[in-house]
Amino acid sequence: MTVNELAARLQVAPTTVSLLVGDLSRKGILERREDEADRRRRIIGIAADQQHAITAWLAPGASAWRKALAPLTPDQRQLFIDTLLAYEAAVGGDEQS
Repeated sequence: MTVNELAARLQVAPTTVSLLVGDLSRKGILERREDEADRRRRIIGIAADQQHAITAWLAPGASAWRKALAPLTPDQRQLFIDTLLAYEAAVGGDEQS
């Protein structure tokens, strides 16, 4: 993904993602490569030598979420996500009056 795609998916500013990607790139966790279709764009990815460790770290949580959400209907999943987002906003002080 590009920085802008990551920012949209994470719902944060592109500058925030750019700073995080820079830090993680310097530590060898992420890598930036040229987009073959558009050499001006940079694609961000997990460094090949870090892929196994990151997958092993995230896999148990991803599997648990899939199991927990599988029996829900799409509407129930959306309600769950909306509830988590509202909770996150309230904890962060962003709740709407």
